[in-house]
Amino acid sequence: MIAAQNTSPASSQRLRVLIADDERDEVATLAALLMDEGHQVREVYHGDAVADHVRDFSPHVVLLDIGMPGMNGYVIATRLHEEYGEHCPVLIAVTAWDKGTHRMYGKIAGFKKYITKPYDPAALLALLPTLAR
Repeated sequence: MIAAQNTSPASSQRLRVLIADDERDEVATLAALLMDEGHQVREVYHGDAVADHVRDFSPHVVLLDIGMPGMNGYVIATRLHEEYGEHCPVLIAVTAWDKGTHRMYGKIAGFKKYITKPYDPAALLALLPTLAR
């Protein structure tokens, strides 16, 4: 008899990852890397659409640019935490905004990690399973 495999994110490391960034080339590259690792990926390019994609896709992790058109990443993160509370997906800022105040606002908004561009894609891929619930 073959035992059923546990398909939780922690055991399989296959995650649902939402990438929210207005830089389409960066999103496409990161999405391809994530899919090569076996993760499910959804892409969104406008801040106003992120919450809808979170509701529809139920990601484990959201990679969120701060300087999004429509609604910035700080506002999005704050609203997601208000809506989902302890069930909020893990939020990781992936942004070019790198002043100390930006990082402070990121912490207040509820980002688990704050990664500045340019970043090492391999390091980001290795980080995801350690942060996902």
